[in-house]
Amino acid sequence: MQVSSLNEVKIYSLSCGKSLPEWLSDRKKRALQKKDVDVRRRIELIQDFEMPTVCTTIKVSKDGQYILATGTYKPRVRCYDTYQLSLKFERCLDSEVVTFEILSDDYSKIVFLHNDRYIEFHSQSGFYYKTRIPKFGRDFSYHFPSCDLYFVGASSEVYRLNLEQGRYLNPLQTDAAENNVCDINSVHGLFATGTIEGRVECWDPRTRNRVGLLDCALNSVTADSEINNLPTISALKFNGALTMAVGTSTGQGKIFTSLEPEHDLNDVCLYPNSGMLLTASETPKMGIYYIPVLGPAPRWCSFLDNLTEELEENPESTVYDDYKFVTKKDLENLGLTHLIGSPFLRAYMHGFFMDIRLYHKVKLMVNPFAYEEYRKDKIRQKIEETRAQRVQLKKLPKVNKELALKLIEEEEEKQKSTWKKKVKSLPSILTDDRFKVMFENPDFQVDEESEEFRLLNPLVSKISEKRKKKLRLLEQQELREKEEEEEPEGKPSDAESSESSDDEKAWVEEVRKQRRLLQQEEKVKRQERLKEDQQTVLKPQFYEIKAGEEFRSFKDSATKQKLMNKTLEDRLKIEAKNGTLSVSDTTVGSKQLTFTLKRSEQQKKQQEAEKLHRQERKRLRRSAGHLKSRHKRGRSFH
Repeated sequence: MQVSSLNEVKIYSLSCGKSLPEWLSDRKKRALQKKDVDVRRRIELIQDFEMPTVCTTIKVSKDGQYILATGTYKPRVRCYDTYQLSLKFERCLDSEVVTFEILSDDYSKIVFLHNDRYIEFHSQSGFYYKTRIPKFGRDFSYHFPSCDLYFVGASSEVYRLNLEQGRYLNPLQTDAAENNVCDINSVHGLFATGTIEGRVECWDPRTRNRVGLLDCALNSVTADSEINNLPTISALKFNGALTMAVGTSTGQGKIFTSLEPEHDLNDVCLYPNSGMLLTASETPKMGIYYIPVLGPAPRWCSFLDNLTEELEENPESTVYDDYKFVTKKDLENLGLTHLIGSPFLRAYMHGFFMDIRLYHKVKLMVNPFAYEEYRKDKIRQKIEETRAQRVQLKKLPKVNKELALKLIEEEEEKQKSTWKKKVKSLPSILTDDRFKVMFENPDFQVDEESEEFRLLNPLVSKISEKRKKKLRLLEQQELREKEEEEEPEGKPSDAESSESSDDEKAWVEEVRKQRRLLQQEEKVKRQERLKEDQQTVLKPQFYEIKAGEEFRSFKDSATKQKLMNKTLEDRLKIEAKNGTLSVSDTTVGSKQLTFTLKRSEQQKKQQEAEKLHRQERKRLRRSAGHLKSRHKRGRSFH
């Protein structure tokens, strides 16, 4: 099975591969399948699905059980049963078939249009009747409601043959010189014919009048398209009541995908309600293609869906043994750019396929010393293989070499323990990409003189000395390897000491020692700071007050400076807490901000004096009012 892809649409060719002759015995067939890979991988859906020489047309019955095909030589028709996956019958004919139509649901009623103007009718038992049309026919369609056959061909007339009455009716007169194809809509019965001038004429069979004219040739030509001849209608098919597909001889239309068989195609048939395509070409074998995007596999070969799904899960690169893939740059190096467009190069993706024998000949002529280069490469590979068997040096990173050596030693100890106990080993930090930067970036270098490192690793001094010796040995071995370009044989550099560091008492003493050293270092640093403080002389500092501001104290200026250093959010919170600012939500979802301005001390004193003055005036008014009321009472008494 061969897989191709265009516009991300996968096409599975089920008919590719070698075919075995019928006269071979089963034993020889099994032997060939074991020896030949192409024979073993081929898929034979239907037995003997081929013609003696050429296949001209192919169609499927309405019930989907039978596949009928015509071909030569001699002219014949073959019927294949999909339920039995084999040939059902074969009938020879007098002349070659242009096209045929299956009138019944199965193979019991068939009409053939021959290239000698004869129309031949076949029943289930065989040949039934033969008649002739006035002009050479190219296509015909059957109108089921009226039992009329419509024939188009090398004439402007559309001939009608009524099968109920058994006679010809008046033909339909078109405006075209010749008609190529025709079709009848199965929903409303509209008859359409494609002309040689690139037009589609639509006729109503009930009134025998033309109801529409579509100029496809004029609409298909655009400013970007390059056309040498006038586009003629070469294919016509209805899909439903309102959709019609039209094909032109120049190939205008949007490409969904394409098939590229080795031989020219004569006819294409889509199996109903599936993604299977049947093709008739200029070769004995009939093509079977499966396109999962168009639909599922037919019921009689439903295993194709599972097969294609497995292939999509495990994709394999396409490689051709007899061809070499070359790019345009490779062709320039070989001096074969003049072959672009010739049969020697087949365009594929971003390059071309060419015969492997031609490639080797040209490469030998261009580079006669290619064999010497190949021989040197082989010798170099052999030397590298022998070097791999020798003692391998440990290549340490540039950053944190001691840490890397420590991890390598721990990994070796783990491997020994897992080999003895048969326990699964965990991945190392050195091979983990997440910690890759720790051994490449100098910013991650471990500072062994820091306080934290010395307290967490109290025994690092003894162990580090041993590791430093190993590092020096490894560096010396690397230098020797660079000078001699070979590894020194002898004692390995990764010899391990058997000394243990598990003594708890020694560990505690080492921790105390490190703490004493740290305390002494801290004491020396404090003494140095005291000396520096004693030597420094304090000088008065002067501050400048901005215009318009009053100086109250250093404390206020310090708090103001702290307030200015804070963010806007913190300042707003402080202002809201002091009561100088209030934030509230409005009904429309926005924020309302209300604030009061800060006043200086002078303004505050002035406001207090005005307040006292207003209170004094109110008090005087009240006292004057009391005096008046007493005076009035005295007069009324007298």
